[in-house]
Amino acid sequence: MKKRILLVEDNPATIDVIQKELEFLGYESAVAQDGKEGIEKAVSYLPDLIIMDISLPKMDGLEASLLIRKNPKTQSTPILAATARALPGDKEKCLQAGCNDYIAKPFTHRELGAAIKKLLKE
Repeated sequence: MKKRILLVEDNPATIDVIQKELEFLGYESAVAQDGKEGIEKAVSYLPDLIIMDISLPKMDGLEASLLIRKNPKTQSTPILAATARALPGDKEKCLQAGCNDYIAKPFTHRELGAAIKKLLKE
């Protein structure tokens, strides 16, 4: 059975590229385009992993990650922060919000695959 990944991202071009990469890597995926929808889909889709952008409309990825961690259904779901925020301290903010790992955009196909495999323990 394919592992399920929820992509929480608001940029259509980025969604397209990452979904194609996930398909190539053999994963099933779903998309949420803002933080609130990300929380709702995390609970309904119950993914094996969440790839979370940080700069999102309605609710940013840090707040969404904190709320995903508070829900018993999703509290142990690994979250990979995938963000263009790459300033000193940004990685720490993501980890403090409950993300398990951090990858800075732009990233390569290989970097994304390695981060996913590490979090899914594959």
